[in-house]
Amino acid sequence: MAGTVVFEKLPKSLDEMKALPQAAMTTIEDTAALTIAALALYPENKEESLAMLDWLRGPRPMSPMEKQFINDRFMDGKEYLARSYFKGSSPDNSYTPDQPFTLEFIVDTAPMADEGYKRLYIKSGGADSPRPITLRIKPSEGKWYLWEQMLLAGIRIPVAEDPWA
Repeated sequence: MAGTVVFEKLPKSLDEMKALPQAAMTTIEDTAALTIAALALYPENKEESLAMLDWLRGPRPMSPMEKQFINDRFMDGKEYLARSYFKGSSPDNSYTPDQPFTLEFIVDTAPMADEGYKRLYIKSGGADSPRPITLRIKPSEGKWYLWEQMLLAGIRIPVAEDPWA
């Protein structure tokens, strides 16, 4: 089972994110897509990106250690990490996604250990296997919140930056 989310443009602020139809967060794909959109903003505006991620986490804001982890993943010019998940993005085109910005998710059908959690996978244009993102529902709101993302692992560097290409 798969789901697709399309953005005409990516949000540049938390207010812009909250104005998107996906901000209702009633599907796991919408929350996962908003997470990738927030991560894509990080190299340009760290503070706004972190505010978006905190909002996507609902009643469980990020710890200083989690924020430092994200910062560490983007160090050394790896601003392309989050862009690698959008359709059309590859090392050959320096991870320049097609527009509109399209994300295609694979829903994990294996049961989770705890009820109320779901896992999705998304393919990166620079990795050999899809990466997981876990979401948790808050039943009183009917909204899915970001629980855990494993989206910032290393990928192939863009061909334009590879001295061995």
